[in-house]
Amino acid sequence: MSSSVASDKSSAEPAAGQRGIVSGARWALAAALLGFFVMTLDALIVNVALPEIGRGFGGGMTGLQWVVDGYTLMFAALLLSAGSVTDRIGARQAFGAGLVVFTVASAACGFAPNLGVLVGARLVQGAGAAVIVPASLALIREAFPDQTKRARAISVWAMGGSVGAAAGPVLGGVLSELSWRMIFFVNLPVGALALVLLARTARSPRQADAPFDWTGQIAAVAAMGGLTYAAIEAGAVGLGAPRVLLALAVAVVAATVFVAAQARGRNPMVPLELLRARTMALSATIGFALNVGFYGMIFLLGLYLQQEQDLSPMATGLAFLPMTLLTAVSSPTAARLGAKFGPRMPIITGQLLMAAGLVALCVAPASAPAWLLVLLMIPVGTGGGLAVPAVTSLLLDRVSAQRAGTASGVLNASRQLGGALSVAVFGALVSNHAQFLHGLRTSLLIAALLVVLTAAASVFLKEKTS
Repeated sequence: MSSSVASDKSSAEPAAGQRGIVSGARWALAAALLGFFVMTLDALIVNVALPEIGRGFGGGMTGLQWVVDGYTLMFAALLLSAGSVTDRIGARQAFGAGLVVFTVASAACGFAPNLGVLVGARLVQGAGAAVIVPASLALIREAFPDQTKRARAISVWAMGGSVGAAAGPVLGGVLSELSWRMIFFVNLPVGALALVLLARTARSPRQADAPFDWTGQIAAVAAMGGLTYAAIEAGAVGLGAPRVLLALAVAVVAATVFVAAQARGRNPMVPLELLRARTMALSATIGFALNVGFYGMIFLLGLYLQQEQDLSPMATGLAFLPMTLLTAVSSPTAARLGAKFGPRMPIITGQLLMAAGLVALCVAPASAPAWLLVLLMIPVGTGGGLAVPAVTSLLLDRVSAQRAGTASGVLNASRQLGGALSVAVFGALVSNHAQFLHGLRTSLLIAALLVVLTAAASVFLKEKTS
């Protein structure tokens, strides 16, 4: 009798332990999903609130460009080495640190007394977001060692980003009707909940000897920062202004140092042979062009609908909803098309669809009603939703498992840089209010031409390993 009871107990204990592991994995996934949701939400929620921020602080177009690009710039530059940081201190610890930095910086944005403090806090926000992305994926990888379960978990994680992207403009419009500061305060309860969930997961192992390329990272920040600063300031003071030329010189020198560090350093952040690979170079270029088109259009239309068509922030946010919802829906379609026709098909189709939407917006008459612009935005978002997951999948299939993290970091950094430079350059083109419509059309045409060029280059992508 006692042996039977002991046997029952011993068989029950592993089951309880297994339930604890499963429960911990679910907490980890929930925390990772919320982290990805809130940083994706923040990337889009700000655009609709820009006119309200401008009215509150002044600073003109240059200041508004930095509100967007301060976040995007640090996000892009630090993504390159955020994976190494995650390995060094552990996925759970890195995710928690990134989330704390992001949440505290969000509070600083909401309480900012002036534009300078707001931009500074946005820079810190971007740094936190750069750690959240790779750390959240590493957290999921630890929590779900089974490949099939991990694939399902990553799909759920990606859904958080899709919901954040769809909710961003709408929530930004609704909250801006109350106060633009609310668009930052909304991050606080989400970040706090994610930290509570994270506390219920196990501490991650550390790799104290994981390499970190300090020279490359500092040079990358300087190069991207100098280029973005020059593009923004050129719109305000002209391309030949001393500070613009100095910023360009800093960008060139820093880029040279970065290349040298990757070529000669012991632990390069981005090995040059990876960048020289055709698939990596083309994928990064395509990702850059897609974000120029997508985020450049959101920045421009967010200003145009409010400043030129007198829509309220809430109405402007709702105007973006059909596009963002269909963007989220089109991402799974890319996987099905890629499986049936190969990944080049959705990559090229998506880019051509985006270019068509950009051209249609470019030639739309000034008297075009808001509902027509809403319809014309849809192919831009849908095209991006087809192309981005397809190019990501193709890239990860073509690189070794040891370099998958580095390759995805380069791709995402290139995409974010495209978004930052589109805001910098297009913002300069529309900085003259009297010439806003001309600047908007010129910007959309530039984006369309760039996407058409990368669509043509996409035919050279190799779909299968030879």
